[in-house]
Amino acid sequence: MKLYFRQVGETGPAIVILHGLFGSSDNWLTNSKTIAEMGYRVFLVDQRNHGQSPHAAEHDYVSMADDLREFLTDHSLSDAILVGHSMGGKTVMQYAMLYPGTFSKLVVVDIAPKFYPIHHAEIIRGFNAIDLSTLKSRNDADRVMSQYEPSLPVRQFLLKNLYRTEGGKFAWRINLPLIERELHGIGDDLTNTTVVIAPTLFIRGGRSPYITDDDIPAIQLMFPHATVATIEEAGHWVQAEKPDEFVAMLMRFVTGEL
Repeated sequence: MKLYFRQVGETGPAIVILHGLFGSSDNWLTNSKTIAEMGYRVFLVDQRNHGQSPHAAEHDYVSMADDLREFLTDHSLSDAILVGHSMGGKTVMQYAMLYPGTFSKLVVVDIAPKFYPIHHAEIIRGFNAIDLSTLKSRNDADRVMSQYEPSLPVRQFLLKNLYRTEGGKFAWRINLPLIERELHGIGDDLTNTTVVIAPTLFIRGGRSPYITDDDIPAIQLMFPHATVATIEEAGHWVQAEKPDEFVAMLMRFVTGEL
């Protein structure tokens, strides 16, 4: 599958970033501009069924890892640093297990290699409550979503999935029916698991429940050269809540200081 991507920076080592569930490449533009100014080429990729990438009937981590393999091959990126947040973090972990030796370092943001129970059902209900055939504005969509998600910043993030078609109607960029059907699988554990010996950094938010202290032994068993670092006062969207601290920690790892 040919994935949509944005590139920030023209020269330097390559960093490839994959977003999480309900996200897209433009969620990472601010971070990537800062990273590119430090001398890197940053590739922001829309995963399948998200953003401007194609929709597909399958949405599992092996398929998404294969998408990433095709992207890296097409762009002759044989030693890129791979970064993934949440669902994207599971994608890069699965990729590392399937294709060792095809990247230089791995960065996993606020997700562990384990099963997570379904916890986005209320967001899906909110999406489905928005009648696209009569929707007039994003503000109207926000009023509907506020009944399902109390946080305004989270709603603003989620509603980036809305866009206007050439005919002026609103539509979803995400493949909503497919994602609703595959919610359980998105939280699933990884398959074809093998030990990853590449240098790996797990960045977690201090206020996020996604990576607990109890998860660290299993992480280090599967990723024996892993470092688990915490950004305090950050939740699950670490890179958005604490962007300066996130980029600083990422760069310390990239340059070998961490």
